Amino acid sequence: MNDNRLPLYIQIASDLKFKIHSGEWDVEDQIPTEFELCNIYDVSRITIRKAIDQLVNEGLLYRKRAVGTFVQAKAPEMKEVVVKSFTQEMNDLGRKVHTLKARIEKKPASAKIANFLNIKEGDPVLNLQRVFGTEDLAFAFFDTYFTFEQQFSTDSQDYYGSFYEYLKRFDIVVDSIKEYVEAIEPSEQLLQALEINEHTPILKRVRITQQLGKAFHEYSECFYIGSEYRYYVEG
Repeated sequence: MNDNRLPLYIQIASDLKFKIHSGEWDVEDQIPTEFELCNIYDVSRITIRKAIDQLVNEGLLYRKRAVGTFVQAKAPEMKEVVVKSFTQEMNDLGRKVHTLKARIEKKPASAKIANFLNIKEGDPVLNLQRVFGTEDLAFAFFDTYFTFEQQFSTDSQDYYGSFYEYLKRFDIVVDSIKEYVEAIEPSEQLLQALEINEHTPILKRVRITQQLGKAFHEYSECFYIGSEYRYYVEG
């Protein structure tokens, strides 16, 4: 929740939705009470109730009177897909893209990131932010977190190529991925990174990957200018 341009209840609803889609909350799980959510998000009960109402209306949650609120059966599942880098996806579609900017930073994991990387809050992680596009247009911004290992470079110049090809240098081959996609309004960060205006439609793609049986995990939030990118799923 970092887009101050959106109403608080929408930001909270989006965060709650992600907990459902990602499997953090399973079908028939009872979510925290409205009072507990007020404390977690530091907002009023009215705001929490509006966020829950939105997800009830979308069929993701349901209420049991005098008992609580539960995850509806069945929440949309994130689909298992073949793991491809963004540049590979674009090359397969005949479009040549490049990493225009890259920045890598070591930082302590937040509670949210720790959950998805299967580590403890405060453990070191690497945060890789990249802007992709053609020579004429920047149209994608990736905000990636992955488990820290001493062998990984902290020099941003080493991340201008394919991220997954870089990982292969260390015998890391991502073989499990879960994703979901939603349309959002651009945040202030995206306005600056992609040099767009506040009315530009944005496609947000959340990606969680790992190498099965290994310690490596990745969590990415990928943002695309809607008119420049299409998401394909092969059955």
